[in-house]
Parts: sequence; C-alpha cells; structure tokens
Amino acid sequence: MSIDPSSIPNFGGQPEPQPQGPAGPVVPDQDLVKQLLDQMELKHLVDEEGDLVAPWEEFRTYFMFRGEGEQQVFSVRTFYDRPHKIDEKPQLLESIDDWNRRTLWPKVYSHTHDDGTVRLIGEAQMLVGTGVSLEHFVSSTVSWVRAAIEFDRWLVEQLGLAEDVDDTDKPEADGE
Repeated sequence: MSIDPSSIPNFGGQPEPQPQGPAGPVVPDQDLVKQLLDQMELKHLVDEEGDLVAPWEEFRTYFMFRGEGEQQVFSVRTFYDRPHKIDEKPQLLESIDDWNRRTLWPKVYSHTHDDGTVRLIGEAQMLVGTGVSLEHFVSSTVSWVRAAIEFDRWLVEQLGLAEDVDDTDKPEADGE
C-alpha cells in the first residue's frame, strides 16, 4: 500500500487533500508510518528498541505498534523533555487537566522520576488490528503530530516558560 504524496496534510494551514489508497481497511505498519513521515518531511529514526521516533528539540514523538492480531494498537506517544521541579507539579497538573478537558488529544499525564524531576507525556491510540481506512489512519496520525507540537507551545505559553518554541516545527535529528 502507498500514500499519494499530494494527500498528505502539511503544517502550513492549507486545505487537506484526501488520501488515495485502498478502498477497504488496511492494517498499518511501521513502513507505512515511515512513508507518511517522509512525505510530511519529518525526520525520523528507529531507536534501539525498534520503535520509530521523530525527535524535536524539546520532545520526542514515538510511533509504536503493540499487541497482536485483532488487539494490535497503534500509539503515538510524545515524551516532553523539559524537566519541571517537584514543587511545580501542582501547577503542572492543573495545566494538563485544563488541556485534557479542552482537547481530544494528546491526553497528557505526568511522570515523577526518582530524582524528583517531573516530565510530561502525551498519548493518543488507535485500535488497528482489524484494519482501518487509510484516510482515517493518515488524518489521525497527522492530527496527533500537530497536537503534540501544539501542546508544547501551549504549555510554554501557559507557564510563561522562557524557551523559544518557534523551532519546534521540524524534528532535529537527521536520518532514519
């Protein structure tokens, strides 16, 4: 299966053409996601665990398939690398609760490390084992990537963080 390059939505706010592909359901795989990321002009690589990842300066977005057969799940999970202090956690939780109430994805949660730093993780999932339409898969994946970027910008704005987020439109690493 392949994705028509003209069908890939871009990050410039132009209308989104519809994907051309199989009429019936497809079971997506990592190669399809790589093709989609290539056509979106997002740099990516495969990590040591075999997961596909697109790294940005302040976060990393993973594209993972878990489970088997009809129970297979496609997960887009973003790890936000900006560390927060444990005493900032109540404000962080208030902010991410607000985000989670207002948006469909990614759903964001916190993780407190042993050293007391708090980091945030965003996640969206789709059951794909029984097959999904190519159009739905492409539009969902693109929307999830956009939302991961938007969450980082939104959080910087909400918390008044000094980091410049203008450079988060493209991943930083080269290669696959």
